[in-house]
Amino acid sequence: MKHSAIAGLFIAAAMLASPVFAADKDLCAGNIQQINDFVDSAPSLPEGTMDTVKAALTKAKASQAAGNDKDCVEVTSGIITKMQIRNPTRN
Repeated sequence: MKHSAIAGLFIAAAMLASPVFAADKDLCAGNIQQINDFVDSAPSLPEGTMDTVKAALTKAKASQAAGNDKDCVEVTSGIITKMQIRNPTRN
């Protein structure tokens, strides 16, 4: 009886953890797309600022390719926050 209860807990934990990883993957891809859209329709920004955005985008894509979605989300979320501060009318 104890073994089946413990096994059940491990199975439940594994099932609950799976959506979190999928959410990071989706958020990473969505954030990258949002940054790509921003770069493509770039408002007049200083060259240094645009270089920073492009460097972060490159780093995020490398993290995504390496399967490190958590780092990708951290990088892209930081850049999106900065983009919103510089241009608050865009979402």
